[in-house]
Amino acid sequence: MDFRDTIQSKYKDIMNNYLKDQNEQSLYQAQKLSRKLIEHHIAPEEIISLHKTIMMENILTQKTFSDSFDILLEVMIGYGLSYREHQSLRTEQMALKSEIEVAASMQQTLLGTSIPKVDGLDIGSISVPARQMNGDYHHFVKDENQCLGIAIADVIGKGIPAALSMSMIKYAMDSLPENRHSPGAILESLNRVVEQNVDPSMFITMCYGVYNPWYHKFLYASAGHEPGLFYSSENQNFQDLGGKGLLLGIDKKTKYKEYELNVSKGDMIILLSDGVTECRTKEKFIEREDLLGYIEKYIHLPSQEMATNIYKDFERLQEFELRDDFTLIILKRTE
Repeated sequence: MDFRDTIQSKYKDIMNNYLKDQNEQSLYQAQKLSRKLIEHHIAPEEIISLHKTIMMENILTQKTFSDSFDILLEVMIGYGLSYREHQSLRTEQMALKSEIEVAASMQQTLLGTSIPKVDGLDIGSISVPARQMNGDYHHFVKDENQCLGIAIADVIGKGIPAALSMSMIKYAMDSLPENRHSPGAILESLNRVVEQNVDPSMFITMCYGVYNPWYHKFLYASAGHEPGLFYSSENQNFQDLGGKGLLLGIDKKTKYKEYELNVSKGDMIILLSDGVTECRTKEKFIEREDLLGYIEKYIHLPSQEMATNIYKDFERLQEFELRDDFTLIILKRTE
């Protein structure tokens, strides 16, 4: 039995009960029925046609014929009220959607970053929000010594609050000195900003690293962020980037330990958010080995093509519906 058959039966019961004893409860039930009619897109002319059909099925006296219109009147009054409420909510929803679209566009502009050119380094990155607003943040900055600073952060949370937190991180980063050669000190500065300005229920993970093209070293520190990967071209294997640290915003006195990697020709550094490692299909979360398989699949490509192709594969795995923000950065030493 579809909804229209159910409605006809319900409408008929309400009318018969009302014609039988003229009770107010039937009129109340008629108004309640109106909301269901709106929800299922039943047009006013269909309601009138339904009323007419039920009237023709019954043997009505002049009085019951007249009384039956009390039910129709209540239904139409309720329909009108429900319709206006529906339109009002729809207008508010459209206005909110428009505001979020503007905010998302502003965020994209504010948090936008370009990939700098560094001699001997092939860089690729992709960052895609699961919703309109991005709770991930990544940024590149090259100083006058050609050293490359790389930041990647993730707010534990989604939506507008997460997006606002990311904007705050961006401006805090912009206020730091240009010679950013101490990742640990940078995380300590950002930690104090977050601890003072972000709601205690929200936390931010972050990794900040500096690549020195003169000595081919990568110095980094982590604030509870998803472990990255290091690929050794000589050994042709992957290892997790070491490094632990307290999330930003928990304790303003936290110190962050720095770690150093020697990067040889062909080696890769891969930084990512948990939207990559915690990708899940309907059946399960993907394993770390699965991620490595996708990286190896495209390892022969330039870094940007690698990042884009890995994202497209993960998007297909999730049936083109991301469940978390996805950020992936790949650095490959080419000479």
